[in-house]
Amino acid sequence: MKSESGLSHLLYKTCQECPQSIIIPFSLLHTLLQLSSDVLGTIDVVEKGTDSVVFRTCSEEKNRVVFQMGTSDAVRALRAAQNVCMDVAAVDINMGCPKSFSISGGMGAALLTKPDLIHDILTTLKRNLNTPVTCKIRLLKSTQDTVELARRIEKTGVSALAVHGRKVADRPRDPAKWSEIADVVAAVSIPVIANGDVFEYEDFERIKVATGASSVMVARGALWNASIFSPKGKLPWEDVKREYVSKSILWDNDIKSTKHTLKEMIMHYSCLELPEGKAVIKSDTLADLARHYGEDNYYELINKSRSSFRGSR
Repeated sequence: MKSESGLSHLLYKTCQECPQSIIIPFSLLHTLLQLSSDVLGTIDVVEKGTDSVVFRTCSEEKNRVVFQMGTSDAVRALRAAQNVCMDVAAVDINMGCPKSFSISGGMGAALLTKPDLIHDILTTLKRNLNTPVTCKIRLLKSTQDTVELARRIEKTGVSALAVHGRKVADRPRDPAKWSEIADVVAAVSIPVIANGDVFEYEDFERIKVATGASSVMVARGALWNASIFSPKGKLPWEDVKREYVSKSILWDNDIKSTKHTLKEMIMHYSCLELPEGKAVIKSDTLADLARHYGEDNYYELINKSRSSFRGSR
């Protein structure tokens, strides 16, 4: 099972240690620099000239994390991949994102109508990396078009192909077309990862049976409640929120990323106009969130531990 989210580096930590994808903006692909954080025990990819961490991982995650990027250029994609390829399980190219910020940059779903560029990007990565390369697409206007693209992608030598069961014009509320994912599965020999409308643990098996896919990718279902991966059933979302905040504190997650994920959870289960939502919106630091969610003692403990570590060096 695979989780996809460009919203947070930490979502997987409350997802039963599931895999994770991170979407890196094209504008940053040529400005990345890898550093090590002795305090956190992590490997950080930062934007050159800043302290902005765009990707954070650690050695324990190496065989579980998939680094996903948006790109419209093979050379820049390779440069970015070379920064992280030794520390992740695979490198994935997002060719399915329909968001305007992605399409306007020639990334995501904009690639679906550019098969030659798709071929160039994937073959460049395959030729120069020892790390597995995968990609994600979404449905095209016709099943035949989707199948033809999938077959062309297969010929580049990628290790797997993820297929989202909606077209670019579809909205999230429109049902995912699992039957059209099944058509792709039947047409190629490489593993296909099915994506779309997985909101409960039981949906993992349902979509695999319906499509014949090798595995499953989940996005919103994990974002709203990361315990979706537990066969015992979901934990109360109040518990999941607090666990997410504590993990964000432990790994010094970016405050904007943490707030975005919390807001998505709140919008699904509640409302941002209520006191909790307003408190999250007004929070400027992890300390603010810690106080709101009753994790202030834990926040102080972690920061004292870090200060002691720095002082001992």
